Amino acid sequence: MNGGFPHKVNDVVVYGTDGVCRITEITKKPFRDREVTYYVLKPLFKQSSTIFVPVDCEKLTAKMHKALSSDEILALIQSLPDQDTMWIEDEAERKVRYKEILLSGDRLQLIRMIKALYFHQEEQRAVGKKLHISDDNFFKEAQRLLHDEFSAALGIPRDEILNYIDQIIAEASDQKE
Repeated sequence: MNGGFPHKVNDVVVYGTDGVCRITEITKKPFRDREVTYYVLKPLFKQSSTIFVPVDCEKLTAKMHKALSSDEILALIQSLPDQDTMWIEDEAERKVRYKEILLSGDRLQLIRMIKALYFHQEEQRAVGKKLHISDDNFFKEAQRLLHDEFSAALGIPRDEILNYIDQIIAEASDQKE
C-alpha cells in the first residue's frame, strides 16, 4: 500500500534524531473516533524501537528525509575539507543553533557543526581542558546521526566510518597534488 504517499514501504529514511529507519509498512489504525494512516518506521540501529508517523501530520513527516545514496555520501565526504566551521562563541546561542541543526537533519550543517566542535575540542585539549558537556553531547549526537546514515548506505560498520572518511579525504587530497 502506497496510496500516493511520498514515501513507500522499504524506503530508508532519516527520521529526526531517531536516525536511519526503514519504512516497514504503511497502515491504518483507529485513533479516537477516526482511522489514521501511519508510516511504520523501524530504526536500523535500535532494533527494539518502532515509530508510528501519521502520514497527514506535516510537522512529523517533515522530520523524515530520504537517506543519502552512497554517491551522495562520497560527494559529501569529498567536500569536507572545503566546508567552513560554524563555531558560535555565545554558549546559549550555540546551544539553540546546534539543537536546530540536529533537528533539521541538514547533513552539510551537521558536518560544519562537527568540524567546529572538533577544532574547539582540540583547542581545549591543547590547554588541558575538555569540551563543555553540552558541546560534547552535540558532537556525539551529530556524529552518531551521520555515521549511522553513512554506515547504512555504504554497508560499512559504524566503527569504521571515521577511517573510511579519512581514506576518502586522503585520496582526494592526493589527486589534487
